[in-house]
Amino acid sequence: MTLIRHDWTREEIAALFELPFNTLLWQAQSVHRQYHDPNAVQLSTLLSIKTGGCAENCGYCSQSASHETGLKASKLMDVDEVLNAAREAKTKGSERFCMGAAWRSPKDRDMDSIVAMIEGVKELGLETCMTLGMLSDDQTGRLAAAGLDYYNHNLDSSPEYYGKVVTTRAYSDRLETLERVRQAGINVCCGGIVGMGEDRSDRVGFLHKLATLPEHPGSVPINALVPIKGTPLGDMLAGLPEAQIDDIEFVRTVAVARITMPASVVRLSAGRESMGEATQALCFLAGANSIFTGDRLLTTGNQGSDADGKLFAKLGLRGSLNDTEGLRAIAAE
Repeated sequence: MTLIRHDWTREEIAALFELPFNTLLWQAQSVHRQYHDPNAVQLSTLLSIKTGGCAENCGYCSQSASHETGLKASKLMDVDEVLNAAREAKTKGSERFCMGAAWRSPKDRDMDSIVAMIEGVKELGLETCMTLGMLSDDQTGRLAAAGLDYYNHNLDSSPEYYGKVVTTRAYSDRLETLERVRQAGINVCCGGIVGMGEDRSDRVGFLHKLATLPEHPGSVPINALVPIKGTPLGDMLAGLPEAQIDDIEFVRTVAVARITMPASVVRLSAGRESMGEATQALCFLAGANSIFTGDRLLTTGNQGSDADGKLFAKLGLRGSLNDTEGLRAIAAE
């Protein structure tokens, strides 16, 4: 059994990236099989429960109030609306329901509704995940008391590249939030975005920071940037297509994440809608074992359950719930 390490060096991670592609995938798949069913993929659904108007200036995000993307801000959804969406997600095979709000941090007046959403989704038999920005100790305690399973708070990129992505929140702020969540006994979901114009050394630094946390995140979402017009990164990359990450490098990133964090669930997240079936298949071979299913993520398109069902049927994959007929039934229609 491959040992779970927290003492990876940047040099070791860089060396993994440099391996011949076939060798890297063989190593990643070998590690993956020691900790996970190689043909099971966790199905999750992501819902934006409060969209737009965020005070942060993340350069990739259409929800920032600093960017002119045409996205209108909305209020926090009603609890019943969220629970109806969770019921629909469950009927389509999802086992985790993730709820995201475009906040720098939640307001205390919204916490009663947030708690009710968590409790209601859990009563449906789904795992719960929230992403709400930075948290106070009291807010974190309330989330834990409600039974929240996972809290998502991404590092986005390496410490060195982070300042080119967002300036309204420090890297240390993100790490402090992760520690607060861990101390409260909530599982951490933490990953980032590649293809933001960074180079490989930044991808090395990003995975190094994750792999050397006191506990590896239970879930590690790896996102490929979806360039959105009106955002700084979207506008920059529209004129620099060569700066966007290519498919092989993206698969390498997934493989290195799997090797360095063997027991974590590695989620193939945003950007999947533009990936061909072969690229997605390589990501699963490299150790990705979770996806967001459905037609939409927070504000961007997604692959869609029908396409996912057909791809799973081609690859012989299944969801990781006992009741995994949702995608298969869609694929058979």
